[in-house]
This record gives sequence, C-alpha cells and structure tokens, in this order.
Amino acid sequence: MATVLPPPNKRQKTAAAQKAREQQEIDAIPEDLGSVRVQFFDQATGQATGPPVSVSVGDASVKNLELLLNTLQGNDEHERIPYRFTFRPDLQDPSSAENAVDIVSHLWHSILRPGIKTTEDTISLQYTPQAVFRVRAVSRCSAAISGHGEAILATQFSPASSSKMVSGSGDGTARVWDCDTGTPLHTLKGHTSWVLAVSWSPDNSMIATGSMDNTVRLWDPKTGKPLGGPMKGHSKWVSSLAWEPYHRQAPGQPRLASASKDATVRIWDAVSKRIEIVLSGHKGSISCVKWGGLGFIYTSSHDRTIKVWNDKDGTLAHSLNAHAHWVNHLALSTDFVLRTAYYDHTGKAPATDDEKVAKAKERFTKAATINGQLIERLVSASDDFTMYLWEPTNSTKPVARMLGHQKQVNHVTFSPDGLFIASTGFDNHVKLWNSRDGKFITTLRGHVAPVYQCCFSPDSRLLVSASKDTTLKVWDIRTGKLSIDLPGHQDEVYAVDWSPDGQRVGSGGKDKAVRVWRN
Repeated sequence: MATVLPPPNKRQKTAAAQKAREQQEIDAIPEDLGSVRVQFFDQATGQATGPPVSVSVGDASVKNLELLLNTLQGNDEHERIPYRFTFRPDLQDPSSAENAVDIVSHLWHSILRPGIKTTEDTISLQYTPQAVFRVRAVSRCSAAISGHGEAILATQFSPASSSKMVSGSGDGTARVWDCDTGTPLHTLKGHTSWVLAVSWSPDNSMIATGSMDNTVRLWDPKTGKPLGGPMKGHSKWVSSLAWEPYHRQAPGQPRLASASKDATVRIWDAVSKRIEIVLSGHKGSISCVKWGGLGFIYTSSHDRTIKVWNDKDGTLAHSLNAHAHWVNHLALSTDFVLRTAYYDHTGKAPATDDEKVAKAKERFTKAATINGQLIERLVSASDDFTMYLWEPTNSTKPVARMLGHQKQVNHVTFSPDGLFIASTGFDNHVKLWNSRDGKFITTLRGHVAPVYQCCFSPDSRLLVSASKDTTLKVWDIRTGKLSIDLPGHQDEVYAVDWSPDGQRVGSGGKDKAVRVWRN
C-alpha cells in the first residue's frame, strides 16, 4: 500500500502561504555609488535651467530633484512647484521620445540600475510641472444627510462641480444631493429593487442608474424627472454602467453600456432608449464594464476573463486570459479625463459643441500619450489575490503581474495623472503601484477591516479609502503615510468619491447616511 503523507502542520501551511503570496520586494539602493551630474531642461521650451549639478546617487530621489530644481529657479519654500521628470537618450533627436523614461521614484531605479546611464555621465532630465492646482486634504464632515431607507451602495459627483452628487441605495431609489447646503435635491423613484450602479454622463446632462430589477433608467439631474421609461432587456440585475466617451459620441447621440449578471453587456442609444448592440461571449456574471477612448469596450467577468470589444459594431477584438478566479474590477489609465470630458478643475465649459468635443479630445490625448504613442492601460483585480496590468490595444499578454494582497482584491483605480495605481482588498490593506511597470511601491496600513473602495484626488497627491471599519482614511501618496483619519459613519462604508474639482469627498454605506467631507 502506498504511503500517505501526513497533512501539513500549521507552521508548514503558514510558510507555504507566505511564500505563495510574497510581496514584491522594493529594490534597495546600494551604498557608496558616488555622484552623478544632473542638468534640467524645460520640456515645453527645451531651454536648460541652470548648469549641471553634482548629486549623490543615494539622494537622487524625485523629491530631492524637485527641491534642487526649485532652488535653481529661486522659488522659496511657499512657492515650490511639484515636477515630473523624464529622461530622454537624445534631446536633439525627436524620435528618441519613444525611448523616454519616467523617473517615478529615484534615478537609481529608473535609469542607473537598468544600465541606461552610468554615474560618469551627465544626465539631462526634462521637467514638466505636475497638476497646476493643489487639492487640500478633506478634514471635516460638512454634512451628514439622511434620507435613504437602506444602505448606500454607490456614489458619484457631477463632472461639472462638487455641488451635486448622486447616490444609489438598497431602498430602490437614487438621490441627488446639493452638497453646498447639505440638503436633498431630488429623489429618483422608479426602480423596484436595489440600485447597484449610478453614473453621471460626461456632459452633465443625464444620470444613469442600474438596478437589481434588471432595468436601466435615465434621469434629468436638474429636475429629478425620469427621461422616458425603464430600459428593459437584461434578464438579471445590472451591476455596472459606462458612458461612451464624449469625444467619440455622434452629435446628440450619447450611448450607454450596461453590464449584467446575465453575462451580457447592452449598448443603449440614450435618446431613443433602444438597444443598439448586445455583447455576448462571457460565460459568467459581468462584474465591470469600461468604455475606453480609443474605440474599445472592456468587460470583466466571473468566468475569469476580460474581453475587449470594438465599440462600433460590438465584435470581439480579443480576450485577456490570465486570472485564476473571478475578475472583480477594472480601471483605465484614462478614467478621470473620460469621466470629466471637457470640464477641468475650474468647472468652466467651452461655449460651443465643437469646442467641447475638441477640449475633451485634447484632454484625452494628453492623458493617453506615453512616449509619443496613444496608449490606454488597463488594470484588473481578482479574487485570486492578484492584479494584472495590460496594454490591451497592443498585446493580449499582461505587462505585469501584481502580487502582494493576501486576500481578494475588491477595487482598483488609476491616479488622474496616470502614474499610480491604488488597490484595495479584503486583507485590510490599500496598496500603491507604479502604473508603467506594475512594480509595488508601498502598502498603506491603517484600516482594521476589509477596504471596499478608494479614490484619488484630482491632483493625484492624495487618496481616500472607504472600509468596513466605519472610517474613511486620506493618504499622502508621496510619503505613503496616513494624512487624515475620518471617523463619523456609524457602520460599514461601501462607496466613496472625490469631486473632480477637488473640493469635496462624498461617502455612503450601511448607516444609510450620505456624508460630505471638505477641507
């Protein structure tokens, strides 16, 4: 008879689990590397700023380079400007832009260790200012507004300003709130079951809601009145919504994608309320749909796949197969500019329709351009404890496999500047990653229960997370430290959003109250 091995003991199980889920190590910088000479060039004008300066390799972090550049420019402590740095092999050759390297954290990791440059060379760095406005961390609850009869499952601010927010609830209604006065504006009644998804159209003219009653409804945010009847077609509940990007819409014909547990995505003409295309090919419930700015729709499913569809005719472009369990969530590197279209942090909109389309296209192109190419990156989060980074228009193979979470990953999001990815999981952690290569940056520790959602501030310097532990926490991206703890909710916090102008954070959860936070 064959010998049966005894089951592993507790120590062996712990060791195996630790090995299987080992966090990606952050490369330490060796000591005694000497110095490098660095010269700064303005990316807009091509002009040099100051002479080459000798910098110790160990101190050549982005933070210190920023400090040095501000000193060379004569900016005092209160006028310091945050910069993004890029290295190009040959500044005189325009074609070398394709080989540009972003300095994400340190010269050593970006260009010295890979052997692009040695410590004997003079390194020419191009610089561009980061977000021209700075968002202050929210620090207090300006309104706790009750009204919903059940838990709040989704929230979203208007793309135009921080004064309007919509929330969807288990009581079958969505509500539009006036955040300036902390009062309810409209109650959107019509659904007969939980409202699972809410989405504001990029031009601020409509609100879409998806429900467990298998329907999608459209509403006028100014009056709170329904725009026609329910849009019927799904045979199971609607879990996710995505509007067609503004710069790709036919004039006066916005389209909306709805994803459902019935394993299909339906593309609706938002004016006629008719189904234009049905995307069917998944074998399990669809958890998330994203509509990209390059003509593709991305869907994730419980069948472990992500599918990429052409938005013109609904044909399947390709399938991304890497995950070993349910795919829970997707995020695009261009999500922020697609959501806000032609609105920037000032809230001012162009006058004519043509100008609006041009502004939306310009903002999208700027956000999607990496080293001279239009690239839309996608990140997927799964119950298999992993995330994958993709360039789905170029390849069906992932750019990176992102390991580190110890339990299921709930939610992922890109920073508006496209440099970072944040992920939240049932392991109580929020993790930060480099969006170019998927490398782990740091773990934001502080929550004591699963983290459901997170959202970056519009200037990409702060992150807010919502947890089962009843708190919101605001994190400083540069230091990886907790900036502000926001207690106040009486129960689990399911949904959080940061307004596109940076003024407010809105949250909702099991305690049925919407809370609005400001600085």
